[in-house]
Amino acid sequence: MFEVQALGPTGRSAVVQRRGVERLQAILDAAEKLLAKQGYEAATLKAIGELAGIPTASLYHYFADRHQVDAELVRRHLSALDARLTAAATKSKARTLNDAIDVIIDEYLAYFREHPSFVQLWFAGRSPALEAMALAFDEAQAKRFWELLIEQKLIGSDTPQLVVQLAFEAGNRLFDVAFRRSPKGDDTTIGEARRLITAYLLTYATPASKRGKRK
Repeated sequence: MFEVQALGPTGRSAVVQRRGVERLQAILDAAEKLLAKQGYEAATLKAIGELAGIPTASLYHYFADRHQVDAELVRRHLSALDARLTAAATKSKARTLNDAIDVIIDEYLAYFREHPSFVQLWFAGRSPALEAMALAFDEAQAKRFWELLIEQKLIGSDTPQLVVQLAFEAGNRLFDVAFRRSPKGDDTTIGEARRLITAYLLTYATPASKRGKRK
């Protein structure tokens, strides 16, 4: 299971009392709403404080800057997304490489569509800290998917892990394009992402896993 380290005491009190917990949640809820409705640029600390009903000066008891707000939101989203991907992979009865790829793409797509605030952070608000979190998450997911494909004999046992990492990188880029073309993720672009990733991974597929090849 992928783990994202929570923010340390820097910029936020190490011991937060009940009122502090409620305020923290109010800050994060306000940030989520602004990101979803008005986009990344609108979700400033000032705007977050106004929507949450918390003076801007008080926000600094919890977060040193808006990048820390972003990082905390992304940490929570990645934990939730990881749980969903894990559950989807565990329940999957995929018998072909096409089916296995669809399971992962469908879960990513559903999560992004359900959480527009995360779309803003993932594709528009990449600070160096978020880039590092995204890289670690993608590497962990690619490794797990690579292991799953080999375990289920959908790709050859000698397939380098790099192959699946590159497939994830390509998928990320095309998801970026899809969500720039439409807030809900352009279906045509997502379809092309499926074709590209499948065509690439099929070059490493076992004979049995090629049945039901995508047309």
